[in-house]
Amino acid sequence: MQKSKATSLNTSSHPLEGAVDRGKAEPIPQDKTTFDGHPEPFLQSDLTSLARRWMGGEFCFCVKMAAVRRSLLQSEQLSSWTDDLPLCQLSGVGSASNRSYTTDGKGTEIHPLEDNWLKFRSENNCYLYGVFNGYDGNRITNFVGERLSAELLLGQLNAEQDEAEVRRILLQAFDVVERSFLESIDDALAEKASLQSQLPEGVPHHQLPPQYQKILERLKSVEKEISGGAMAIVAVILNNKLYIANVGTNRALLCKSTMDGLQVTQLNMDHTTENEDELFRFSQLGLDAAKIKQVGTIGGQESTRRIGDYKVKYGYSDIELLSAAKSKPIIAEPEIHGGHPLDGVTGFLVLMSEGLYKALEAAHGPGQANQEIAAMIATEFAKQTSLDSVAQAVVDRVKRIHCDTYASGGERSKFCSRHEDMTVLVRNFGYPLGEMSQPTLTPTQGGRVYPVSVPYSSTQSTSKTSVTLSLVMPSQGQMVNGAHSSSTLDEATPTLTNQSPTMTLQSTNTHTQSSSSSSDGGLFRSRPSHSLRPDEDGRVESYVDFAEFYRLWNMDHSEQGTLIV
Repeated sequence: MQKSKATSLNTSSHPLEGAVDRGKAEPIPQDKTTFDGHPEPFLQSDLTSLARRWMGGEFCFCVKMAAVRRSLLQSEQLSSWTDDLPLCQLSGVGSASNRSYTTDGKGTEIHPLEDNWLKFRSENNCYLYGVFNGYDGNRITNFVGERLSAELLLGQLNAEQDEAEVRRILLQAFDVVERSFLESIDDALAEKASLQSQLPEGVPHHQLPPQYQKILERLKSVEKEISGGAMAIVAVILNNKLYIANVGTNRALLCKSTMDGLQVTQLNMDHTTENEDELFRFSQLGLDAAKIKQVGTIGGQESTRRIGDYKVKYGYSDIELLSAAKSKPIIAEPEIHGGHPLDGVTGFLVLMSEGLYKALEAAHGPGQANQEIAAMIATEFAKQTSLDSVAQAVVDRVKRIHCDTYASGGERSKFCSRHEDMTVLVRNFGYPLGEMSQPTLTPTQGGRVYPVSVPYSSTQSTSKTSVTLSLVMPSQGQMVNGAHSSSTLDEATPTLTNQSPTMTLQSTNTHTQSSSSSSDGGLFRSRPSHSLRPDEDGRVESYVDFAEFYRLWNMDHSEQGTLIV
């Protein structure tokens, strides 16, 4: 996957303002402001009204020139200033495009790849990582990757800053990216208003006569430029402390090697309609939180925070679910976690797009995706010789599991008819790479896995690829957003061994705790509690069961005459 290409970082004023300066129209209202005091982009009614007053005059000329300017900018997007930034060699990325399966099992791409990522190291030893999940086009994910790098790697962060200052800079960077993107589509919004003003009012588009066809085609093209949004998960490492900034549904996992195995901590909360904090925020805006939770999606997306998506941000009054809101309910303000100290940590950081863990949940059911992905990564660390290979192998494995589940026709196949883009970024903290320290399940030729049941015990094994998985969701104390404060991981992260992961969710008005079933998903089996005593020849009774291996092998090789007895 290539790094994001250059995207217009247009921060010019609204195209109508030049016309106002020439005294050709009424002054544009300036009393609309966002939550942070910045001027709010024009609503559709404002633009349409002004467009009608300027039809046939300088406004049409301005719109035409704006279209030409956008065309020129797009033609120049062949290189990126970030191409000259040093890549972080301590991280690797894997990705796969979306797929929809037909009844014969063949997969086809639904839309161009909309995920994006970045992994840079600045001269002052500051590391920046990000995974971005877009929808309705990839323009905004490219824009976010470009602009966030500019807002964080051009001297804004340095070793002299304390945690509060780093969090402030992260918050400010997201705000600038959001406003800059909305400003960058001003030209397209103006052209859309002009095109709509040329259409008869009150007539559905499909009922318009043929002479309006070219206008409709151009309007559709402009709509594509305006629509779309992105979720973002960003990690910054400065002064050996880890900071996570999250908008949306991507995830960050910190996997730390301990004496008992691998401890897995999700560092961010998913911004969805299942998030009690987000539902409470909606209720404070005068919305029906229960109804929002029941519907499950807003503007076609599960995320309650996102970058871009002009229609939902500034057309929410036209959306029944959001029409009663006192202010914008869908925001781009990140929740920031950290800094988490990394001194003495051996393990790895995982940033993954929603598509990766959703594909695994579709195949295996919800609740265990974090643990399974961490286990896969730990296994690939032992098998691969590069971090890119580790990350790509995990993506390929999830993709194969998803496809095989659909092809099986089993109970969960109905959930696996398609998957979205998948991206995972792995940042290593001294975890051994390329050391095969214990047997793992490896596919034979053709992708077939022949299982061998080997008992697993975290208390008796010191292997680097043994995994004791502990999923710990961040508590309120770990969130930094408004009045929330930060805390270190160790304050709220117990190490769980030989028991199911426990998920703890806290919100401003509720506290719930739930435990999953005692199953480990079939990944590991418990070693019998009794000790095995050697016989008179110094041998112990075999505890590795090859019966299932032999059965599957013989089934696949019966025609070749290579049976195992």
